[in-house]
Amino acid sequence: MSQEKDFSVEYREKVATFNKELAFFLCEEKGYEKTLYEAMNYSVLAGGKRLRPLLLLESCKLFGGEEKKALPFAAALELIHTYSLVHDDLPEMDNDQYRRGKLTTHAKYGQALGVLAGDGLLNYAFEILSEEAFKQGKSATLAMSILAKKAGIYGMIAGQAVDLFMTGKETTPEILDYINERKTAALLEGALMAGAAVAGAEGETLVCLEKIGRYVGLAFQIQDDILDVTGDEEKIGKPLHSDERNDKRTYVSLIGMKQATAQAVAYMEKALALLQTLPGEKEFLTKLLLSLTKRDS
Repeated sequence: MSQEKDFSVEYREKVATFNKELAFFLCEEKGYEKTLYEAMNYSVLAGGKRLRPLLLLESCKLFGGEEKKALPFAAALELIHTYSLVHDDLPEMDNDQYRRGKLTTHAKYGQALGVLAGDGLLNYAFEILSEEAFKQGKSATLAMSILAKKAGIYGMIAGQAVDLFMTGKETTPEILDYINERKTAALLEGALMAGAAVAGAEGETLVCLEKIGRYVGLAFQIQDDILDVTGDEEKIGKPLHSDERNDKRTYVSLIGMKQATAQAVAYMEKALALLQTLPGEKEFLTKLLLSLTKRDS
């Protein structure tokens, strides 16, 4: 069995294990608001790579933390990520009808419930985080603070806003980096930092993980841009050329396919070089990061 095959098997096993744990955090579909919970659960269970929670769990493990303490943070992070996708798909944003081969939440449940499902996922995530911060203490409170900032108006939401403002306008690599560092990289930074924080890491260690997450996020977004042009619709789960259709500038449209591919590799090399300066066993984490610039979906 090849190393690549070994990784794919281990990755699928970790995703399956996490999905079982995630099920305990889903809303019970009952009461007058039952359809809201159905829409929230539909959004979470529509598939996905579970990349962010795996990064969080692996980062916690890297610094000797207990997985059971990190699991609520991983679940909450996946809820935050899912809410961002639900809102990103709305007619006022990207107006996507399909994601991961299934109807988007607003396409299935209606626009109003799509908004409420996203709102519900975000608020529920912070219910989970605040309860864990109260139970676990200082390290967990730091982890919650990190995720709040990375998901909020100085992180992901800021990137989404600037992306919206720049739609249809000429841009520069600097502005594109600004958008992608916040819209895409911020939650990856948060995953690595929060997982380590739960394990007790702080200071310069978190700064290093933040840099790793930023480089990984930029490489990840470039690969997304590439797949939007060259990917297989069945594997991606939504129509190609959505960036062009929505008049959005990307690395591919700005600097060309060849240079964009080289830039993604360069960013990932920087991330891996920094990762090697950290202690602990990180074979799976290294392979996971490498897979992000080789993925086809």
